[in-house]
Amino acid sequence: MDLFWKNGPMFVRELVALYPDPKPHFNTVSTQVRILEGNGFLEHEAIGNSFRYKATITEKEYGKRSIAGVIKNFFDNSYLSAVSAFVKEDKISVEELKDLIDQIEKGDK
Repeated sequence: MDLFWKNGPMFVRELVALYPDPKPHFNTVSTQVRILEGNGFLEHEAIGNSFRYKATITEKEYGKRSIAGVIKNFFDNSYLSAVSAFVKEDKISVEELKDLIDQIEKGDK
């Protein structure tokens, strides 16, 4: 997705060319692009006998959907369980969590 946001609409062959060596196979990239399109992140327009793809969502929207998907798939759609896991794994301290609660209560987002 980063390549689409940075470079705009592209054909799969143009996308492959942007990868560092060793470049992935055309069919591999094409499959990934079709999966992203199926998930609503890309759309295409037919040009001749090929397709040019472009992003349909912003980086911010993509991030929100990605986080929501992780919470849905790994935390039984519970944001509380996700935050609890961060605390248990020392990814966020209880003190940081208290600070966050204070910010929320004050209306800071």
